Amino acid sequence: MKKNILILAIIIGLSSCKAYKDVLYVQDAGTNVQLNEQIQLQTPEATIKTGDLLIITVNTNTPEAAQPFNLPLVPGGEGMRSYGISKNSISGGAGLQNYLVDTEGYINFPVLGKLHVSGLKKTELINLIKSQIYPFYMKEEPIISIRYSNFKVSVVGEINRPGSYNVDNENYTIFEAIATAGDLTLFGRRDNILLIRQDENGKRTSVRIDLRDKNLITSPYYFLQQNDVLYIQPNDPKTRGAAFGAAETLSISVIGTLISLTSLIINILR
Repeated sequence: MKKNILILAIIIGLSSCKAYKDVLYVQDAGTNVQLNEQIQLQTPEATIKTGDLLIITVNTNTPEAAQPFNLPLVPGGEGMRSYGISKNSISGGAGLQNYLVDTEGYINFPVLGKLHVSGLKKTELINLIKSQIYPFYMKEEPIISIRYSNFKVSVVGEINRPGSYNVDNENYTIFEAIATAGDLTLFGRRDNILLIRQDENGKRTSVRIDLRDKNLITSPYYFLQQNDVLYIQPNDPKTRGAAFGAAETLSISVIGTLISLTSLIINILR
């Protein structure tokens, strides 16, 4: 009897260790802190794609010089004039304006006209706009800022709060997305998360990610890009439970039908 109890305890202990390993993030990452200024991870800059909404502002010390390159307010102040883009704009070099990157990769920029921006980084687009403005249209070098107004990440599947989340910080990591969505449920697989990403040409690619892998924090998928989708698939117990539940429901339904049919036949024979 005691021997059987001991064997059962060992089995339970091994099962607990395996369950612990299944849900632990970034395993074997180490404990030593290395303070080395030369070892720094470079944050990747997102690539501009079709469908992106860009907030672009041009500023100088002289507001009148920057005004032609920023969208004016609609008279009355109830909305913004659309300049081949969206409804938001700015006036006098302050405020917000949204430029929609069209299906061909262009935005329609004041004074300069159509600019092909798809495939560029933000710094590259800043340099492009600045090179066409200064010194041809103004003597003072402008300050140009660009950010996304529709930087969005979607998290679905075995997550506590599935949905699409608008992100203000473009240096957004996969763990921040998971935290925003309330973390994985106990039924979510940590070792096989599906990341779906669309490139600047509209082509979608997918990759499998293991949250338990310590090398994740140095991989190109640690930082997410706009419109990324994370799918957390259920683990085997959840899948088996769902399959068993469906089979059990079907069996009960079939048995109930047979009982009803048998009762009907007996009543007819009587």
